[in-house]
Amino acid sequence: MNIHDVKHELRERLFQELGPQVVRARDRAAITRELDRQLKRMRLKLNAQEQRHLIEDVIDDILGYGPIQALLDNPEVSEIMVNGPKTVFYEQAGHITESPSRFDNEAHLIKIIQKMAADTGRRIDQSSPTVDLTLENGARVNCVLSPIAVGGPFITIRKMTTRMDGIEELVMRGTLNPPMSQLLWACIRAGINIIFSGATGAGKTTLMQLLSAYIDEGERIITIEDTPELELRQRHVVAMQTRPPNIEGQGEITLRHLFYNSLRMRPNRIILGELRGAEAFDYLQALSSGHGGSLAVIHAASPEEVVIRLENLTQLAGVPIPPPVVRSQIAHGLQLIVQMTRYKDGVRRVNRISEIAGLDANGFVRVKDIFIFEEQGVDPNKRILGRFMATGYVPQFFKRFQQAGLDVSANIFRVAAAPGGPPPPPLG
Repeated sequence: MNIHDVKHELRERLFQELGPQVVRARDRAAITRELDRQLKRMRLKLNAQEQRHLIEDVIDDILGYGPIQALLDNPEVSEIMVNGPKTVFYEQAGHITESPSRFDNEAHLIKIIQKMAADTGRRIDQSSPTVDLTLENGARVNCVLSPIAVGGPFITIRKMTTRMDGIEELVMRGTLNPPMSQLLWACIRAGINIIFSGATGAGKTTLMQLLSAYIDEGERIITIEDTPELELRQRHVVAMQTRPPNIEGQGEITLRHLFYNSLRMRPNRIILGELRGAEAFDYLQALSSGHGGSLAVIHAASPEEVVIRLENLTQLAGVPIPPPVVRSQIAHGLQLIVQMTRYKDGVRRVNRISEIAGLDANGFVRVKDIFIFEEQGVDPNKRILGRFMATGYVPQFFKRFQQAGLDVSANIFRVAAAPGGPPPPPLG
């Protein structure tokens, strides 16, 4: 009997002896005792270490998610990528490494995927071979079955970043510098409309969530997401989530529908998990009508690409608005773009903070950099060397800080000057 057959036999005996109620109760001690008893009855030639590993594997299958449970439990692992039953990768400290973890076979992997879907009230099968879901610990999961997954099935898991106590922790990690953190803090307090841009895994949502903690406690905040990721500290938060269509293709609730509805819910702030479709039209309409302090995430390679993407996404709404009008709405509604990049050394950095500074003489949106990250080489440990720099440009919205009573000095925008004024306050 090979190890896969042994695991299957142990699972069958466990359910037969203890019953499903013990498993549902997640009584790990009782399950361990019963597995140990069954192994002795099977009289397998295993040493103590092999027996312990076998019991742990079976418990992970029953109570957790099999071979990847240890990676899920490891706080240092940020992402897990399963490329079929025999290939598992994980990201730790910004570097991707292959794991020795393996699934028994494709059927074992599919069983774990279906367990994830069932635990979160989602469905995945041959008729609906993809699913997005959020585990109980906040990890965001995407699963793909065949025939879509060639050589799969595939699982991609992005774990929640360890909760930080303030933006100063991002300064310590090298994500940005103190003047940049002070600018972003002031923008949140003054109600500046901000888009966080970058590629997948660049840290956009993490930065947005951390900065959202500085929104005043008295404001009503509405969050709109595909899968719940944001965990806000304030009490007055209304969270809404999209819904996929059912098996008949009906009942879908889109980001655009939720955003449109949120405008009727007396929001002080709207936080969009991601701009990726026709909701961009309603988003720009809201910004242009004076709705301030909105935060959103978008996938784009640069602040200039953000402008182009917004122009293109508005066309998906099916409303015939001329491009010059769309550009005017972007120029008058959106104020700041925070561009993030995950560099080759694994460090996520804010490499540009840029203002939308109106339209130029030709009617195109002007993007003016306030801060940039300048690369200067690589050290012997392959860590990127560089520095965060102010460009000397003072944003047009700076006067909003003074109107809001924020103690922010214009010295933070000087190319070679130390930041003036106090740092962002610690969060309580």
